[in-house]
Amino acid sequence: MNNLNRLDLNLLKTFDVLMDERSVSRAALRLSITQPAVSGMLNRLRDGFGDPLFIRAQHGMVPTERALQLSQPVKRILRELDNLVQPQEFLPEEADFTIALAGTDYSLSTIIVPLIEKLSILAPNIKVAAEFIRDELVYTRMERGDLDIAFMTPETAPEGLHGRSLFSERYVCVLSETHPLASYDALSVEQFCSADHAIVSYQGGAFSGATDSILDESGYRRRVTVSVPSFLVLVELLKRSRLLAVVPERLLADVSGIKAVELPFVVPGFTKYMVWHERTHANPAQQWVRNLITESFQL
Repeated sequence: MNNLNRLDLNLLKTFDVLMDERSVSRAALRLSITQPAVSGMLNRLRDGFGDPLFIRAQHGMVPTERALQLSQPVKRILRELDNLVQPQEFLPEEADFTIALAGTDYSLSTIIVPLIEKLSILAPNIKVAAEFIRDELVYTRMERGDLDIAFMTPETAPEGLHGRSLFSERYVCVLSETHPLASYDALSVEQFCSADHAIVSYQGGAFSGATDSILDESGYRRRVTVSVPSFLVLVELLKRSRLLAVVPERLLADVSGIKAVELPFVVPGFTKYMVWHERTHANPAQQWVRNLITESFQL
């Protein structure tokens, strides 16, 4: 590398963002500086590394082979420098930052709600930015620093992330307390299939799922008449209708107006899994938040 003394920390940060964005305008927006300032830094980077680093293309910029070689080492240097300047002792009551979390509506309800309750007491200045998860973008968004923690399952978690199991979940049949079948604690297959059902389809439009596959194997079929994109919408729908639904049991905590009954067959449950990137693995503040989340589900 030529002219090492000309490469300061801001230049390395700019290079890292350019690698992520592949666009001077988007990099400027993310860095909160002007486009000419980013262009100037890119020229200094080119001089310092003796390579064009990025080539103009039809859509944005394409990194050179030299830029690709530098990408991970630069990210590692920036991460280590960030960890270096972190305070040795983390004081929750003095912390003031935003934690970015992603999960399904089920995860947001069962995990983030108790987290916020605890933060309001222990660390009132920590803000929570929660969003619905897109599994295919989790790793990229964590690598870029846009996402800190995601709630998934071990099967869907991307390789290369740290992870921790939070709890195991099982499915139950749920219906309104006024439903004709509400007097039963468990349903027969015939009772289950004789009723109309609702199902959650995050992508929208699906009228069958794992429950239907299990029923098909035994020669049964249920009538799914409603498909909604959210478990929380589903719960409200069940309260006001004569529909049945198969839902994760924890979703029903502190919910009135509905009843859970045992299914006449086994629907395999799942493990809720918390994942995070190496970028935040050693950060004391992030460690504290992750431990706080874990504590909520330890018996």
